[in-house]
Amino acid sequence: MKNIFTEEQSRPVFPFTAIVGQEEMKLALLLNVVDPRIGGVMVMGDRGTGKSTTVRALVDLLPDIKMVANDPFNSDPEDPELMSEEVRNRLFKKEKLPIITKKIAMVDLPLGATEDRVCGTIDIEKALTEGIKAFEPGLLAKANRGILYVDEVNLLDDHLVDVLLDSAASGWNTVEREGISISHPARFILVGSGNPEEGELRPQLLDRFGMHAQIGTVKDPSLRVKIVEERANFDRSPVDFRESYVQSQQELTKKIVNARELLKKVEISYDLRVKISQICSQLNIDGLRGDIVTNRASKALAAFEERVEVSPQDIFRVLPLSLNHRLRKDPLESIDSGDKVRETFKKIFAY
Repeated sequence: MKNIFTEEQSRPVFPFTAIVGQEEMKLALLLNVVDPRIGGVMVMGDRGTGKSTTVRALVDLLPDIKMVANDPFNSDPEDPELMSEEVRNRLFKKEKLPIITKKIAMVDLPLGATEDRVCGTIDIEKALTEGIKAFEPGLLAKANRGILYVDEVNLLDDHLVDVLLDSAASGWNTVEREGISISHPARFILVGSGNPEEGELRPQLLDRFGMHAQIGTVKDPSLRVKIVEERANFDRSPVDFRESYVQSQQELTKKIVNARELLKKVEISYDLRVKISQICSQLNIDGLRGDIVTNRASKALAAFEERVEVSPQDIFRVLPLSLNHRLRKDPLESIDSGDKVRETFKKIFAY
């Protein structure tokens, strides 16, 4: 039976499959887990809508991964692209690497974090006196092959957001100081959350997030009652509550693992790819990120639902998540951005 706690034994996590509502946010997170190349998720919503709870619950679902023991970068023992330079050198020398299996990590980035804390620091004195590259890894190293979560990302310094997005896009973090340069793998799923009342991200930064989920407070009284009851049951007895969701959690984990394998076989027809680009063009979306993310997300959705061919319905479901935040804001526009995307889909697909 799967452990009912996370590694921090005193902090049981609310089960992902027990979360009521917020379907768009859950779908965006799951698709990014199936294909991290989608580029992360930005979740904007009111206070108390379960943004942080859902992200932490997601980590609990993720399968264990193999990594090199005592390596600060969570290096993959089989993929050179996900190895630190030291591990690659050891492998080149035919050294036997000690391998452990560990849960995928979720790293929280605090609002007051400095660039050194995020990217890591080079000890210049040690480098000059001892002739070695003394590097103190930062949060990006710890997040490699995991999830980097930034709560209130819209309050984070723009420069720091830029650094995070650059690393998330390239899969590498480079630290340079006094002519010394050190790079290490930094492949992670970037998840940001925020409250729109506290300000929006600049459009240039928002565009860099693969998907965007806008969530609101549940209005249906019966659903609100159910959410309150579930939370009360969890707070009263976390162990028993989690026990009742063990089977559904295990089934969802298995579904994620299978989808990751199946993803390589999923095809999207040329005709559908053209229609995706027609939609992006008609909506006047700048650049090609919208096209790329929609293609990847629709393939991830097909794989998640155990299919090897993308359907128009897959595209319809992922379009608002992939394009809403890329639309040019028009204060005089009366139609909701999600509705605008869906209407354009229906015109292009003749629905």
